[in-house]
Amino acid sequence: MNSHYRDTRKIDPTKGNLLGDNTPNDNDRVEIGPTQLAFREWEAAGLQLPNLQNMRDYRWKRLTKFINDRGYAGLLVFDPLNIRYATDSTNMQLWNTHNPFRALLLCADGYMVLWDYKQSPFLSEFNPLVREQRAGADLFYFDRGDKVDVAADVFSNEVRILLEEHSGTNKRLAVDKVMLHGLRALEAQGLEIVPGEELTEKCRAVKGADEILAMRCASEACEIAVGEMEKFAREMIPQGGVSEDDVWAVLHAENIKRGGEWIETRLLTSGVRTNPWFQECGPRIIQNNEIVSFDTDLVGSYGICVDISRSWWIGDEKPPAEMVYAMQHGHEHIMHNMEMLRPGVNIQDLSRGCHPLDEQYQKQKYGCMMHGVGLCDEWPLVAYPDQMVEGAFDYELEPGMVLCVEALVSPEGGDFSIKLEDQVLITEDGYENLTKYPFDPALMGES
Repeated sequence: MNSHYRDTRKIDPTKGNLLGDNTPNDNDRVEIGPTQLAFREWEAAGLQLPNLQNMRDYRWKRLTKFINDRGYAGLLVFDPLNIRYATDSTNMQLWNTHNPFRALLLCADGYMVLWDYKQSPFLSEFNPLVREQRAGADLFYFDRGDKVDVAADVFSNEVRILLEEHSGTNKRLAVDKVMLHGLRALEAQGLEIVPGEELTEKCRAVKGADEILAMRCASEACEIAVGEMEKFAREMIPQGGVSEDDVWAVLHAENIKRGGEWIETRLLTSGVRTNPWFQECGPRIIQNNEIVSFDTDLVGSYGICVDISRSWWIGDEKPPAEMVYAMQHGHEHIMHNMEMLRPGVNIQDLSRGCHPLDEQYQKQKYGCMMHGVGLCDEWPLVAYPDQMVEGAFDYELEPGMVLCVEALVSPEGGDFSIKLEDQVLITEDGYENLTKYPFDPALMGES
């Protein structure tokens, strides 16, 4: 059978020049994205794909509006997820979190400049909203040694000139996560540096229509991957010799198969290692008739985070009664708290109205009731009543926000923890639970 170049040069030979998400159908493109497997599964699920050009335009316009609403000359970001939000481009994301070599400046007039790794300015050229690609924002000691101050002076001077060209005499620059030499160099240029995280977190909190479509796709891909992990766990653990890492590796592999990117934590444990929570996935061999609890913390397709949690009873016996009660209690907890979600509700009132966990679960309850989610865990955080700081989150929910509703039911001194979490969209008149993955019927006392 003959193979034609016109087919091999396409990601999907059955499609034309553009994929369903309005990106080039080019098998050699720089731009990353979902795989054919993901596209097939989304089509089978009847999902509408996002228009990525529209999504990028929405984010760019929203950031620019937030800059102007606050009277800033521009926004300078180093956080790789803020750069992803602004440009939809990636470059060694995890390495970049502890070696900040990228920076993005968005001026008040919308002019956007990206400083990238010196050998890879081409990585954002697919997005015409990024008007310039430069290098030189790597202001960390490993890369610059004892002359990091020299590099910081050069970089900060470029920033000042760009702001003068595009923002006039305004010297107020919002910055998110800057190295010390960078901060001092920017201030030496006569710029007034203000905290930028308030702007970026609130900007990212409300998702546009195409971001929501992307999240639906990412959620579907994540839940299919979780299903493969559960299938593996239920089939293989009873046979013996299966470690926590073996189970967790399935989720990683299935995420990558669908164009997902990474998993932020290692929160899967089994048996007695589930209590206390926050132990990390390890080499422990999971026994038959034990609990497995996990939190996906998964950065999936389109760079969207899908943060859901489940607990499973693996085995042929019935789970202990106290475990079933804890599971039912946790389920009641997230369902009650979810029912409070609607536009206009003050975030602090969510704390005040939350479902109370039993006393035996109070000390080891989760660090928050709910939290925002988008490209990662994001603003806002909804605290439990005893942890709420008055005025810290005195804002109202808006349509387009997405919150993860949490429950950690973990008896103090116990030998298990139930971990549950659903991802919920705030709609115009209430909420929609985006998470469809079932709760374990054995732990729910249904089988």
